[in-house]
Amino acid sequence: MKSPITTGWIGLGNMGTPMARRLLAAGLPVTAYNRSPAKAEALRAEGATVAPTPAAVLDAAQAVFLMVSDDQAIRELFTGEQGLLQSSATGKLIINMSTVSPGVSQEMAELSRGKGHAYLDAPVSGSVKQAESGQLAIMVGGEEGAFQQAEPLFAHLGKLALRVGTTSAGNNAKLAMNTLLGFQAQGLAEAVLFAQKHGLQTVDLLELIKSSALASVFINLKGDAILNENYQAAFALKLLAKDLRLAKAEGSNTPLANVVHQTFQEAEAAHGDEDVIAILKHLNE
Repeated sequence: MKSPITTGWIGLGNMGTPMARRLLAAGLPVTAYNRSPAKAEALRAEGATVAPTPAAVLDAAQAVFLMVSDDQAIRELFTGEQGLLQSSATGKLIINMSTVSPGVSQEMAELSRGKGHAYLDAPVSGSVKQAESGQLAIMVGGEEGAFQQAEPLFAHLGKLALRVGTTSAGNNAKLAMNTLLGFQAQGLAEAVLFAQKHGLQTVDLLELIKSSALASVFINLKGDAILNENYQAAFALKLLAKDLRLAKAEGSNTPLANVVHQTFQEAEAAHGDEDVIAILKHLNE
């Protein structure tokens, strides 16, 4: 019987932890690393092996996933003193599921190829609930052969894994998706505030939206958050603000994109650690 592929997971935040758990639940060996060791130790109790450095993860695993916050974290994980590329291993598959700039993926893909590894950029659409249930949408950039190697692993994490092009195409797709997310979050917030200004009950407006062609999973979830005044971050506002900056740097310059970019940058200082729908609080202030 063929042994299961060995996997590594780097980055055990709100998204990385449930995704790594899904690999463990599927019976795949997982070697984990996190900058804050306590989160990796929590995963050890569920069957993971804990590595002391990113390089040690690459030594141990055939396929290594990364799920961290930004370009700086990715560069450190790849090129730092104990980074992935300090390993002498070759022929591994590195899957970067972080939402980062297309440029950093191009850089890391080239460095990876220089060490004999394949690289995929594979950011996801979905939040913690979808990560826990394996219902993420995964958009992938990279070579076809590497994508085919990763597909059985993606099946444990998402309901769709779609290769959209070569290196950095996945990153560009994610920036497009999160630009739309910004439109929807701010649009919902502005509609609620307009209705409130004119004496309408928020619960009634949301009931109408849910029964209309405007209904969506996002509006249902964020509408419930507004009604319950629950701004605990499923997807932090500061992360969307960062993604909108990345999109701006890649040429996003349309009227709606410019307005949403500015609004989220202004909201980040006061509401960055809250959920994206806390944009309503900023607009109301």
